[in-house]
Amino acid sequence: MKIVVGLGNPGSQYEKTRHNVGWMVLDRLADRAGWSGRGRNRDAAAIVQGRFRGLDLVLVKPLTFMNESGLAVRKVLARERAPLTEMLVVVADFSLPFGKLRIREGDSAGGHNGLRSIIEELGTEKFSRLRVGIGEPDSDAIDHVLSQFARGEKVRLSELLDASADAVETWAREGVSKAANHFNAFELRPDDEERSAAPGEVEGPPGLDGIRRTRTGWRKPRPPEAAE
Repeated sequence: MKIVVGLGNPGSQYEKTRHNVGWMVLDRLADRAGWSGRGRNRDAAAIVQGRFRGLDLVLVKPLTFMNESGLAVRKVLARERAPLTEMLVVVADFSLPFGKLRIREGDSAGGHNGLRSIIEELGTEKFSRLRVGIGEPDSDAIDHVLSQFARGEKVRLSELLDASADAVETWAREGVSKAANHFNAFELRPDDEERSAAPGEVEGPPGLDGIRRTRTGWRKPRPPEAAE
């Protein structure tokens, strides 16, 4: 059994903020598995579990605030009698550019209050974590992590959540080393101010077939005329 913990803050005011990207990744995994709306609250966390693509997964959202995430994590590990090697913690990281991923095992808290709480409660740093880059703050770090994503980031957020969910699945199947080798080099497509939507959506960029969807239909740019 693999336990995946996504860190965030409870409450609608935090739902779409950068700080809650860990919860967003778990929501993406639950959507893939068809588990949305099936969870229950116990051990100071919202928990859903089941079998997905051959994996036995427990998805955990601590319902304590970020600074006390370790309380919920310790209770879940005790109930499931799971070793630390079977747990991955997904967190937002403002020291990474938006869209970058970092998977590693046995790292420090790195200034993250949720990770610090887990380390203090468990008495060890020896667990895996997936850090999801939310971009560096321009000024105040607290204001930054509690803010919503900028327009250019929102367009690409779904792609980032998909990549993060893929990274979690790879960790669960193949271990932290292989997941790190693959996803620590992940590159999110660059921001383009002219793009107001994701590929395939209205006013988004062309898809792989070169066709761009607009409000009035589908358009395929004509190739440049050959030079005479």
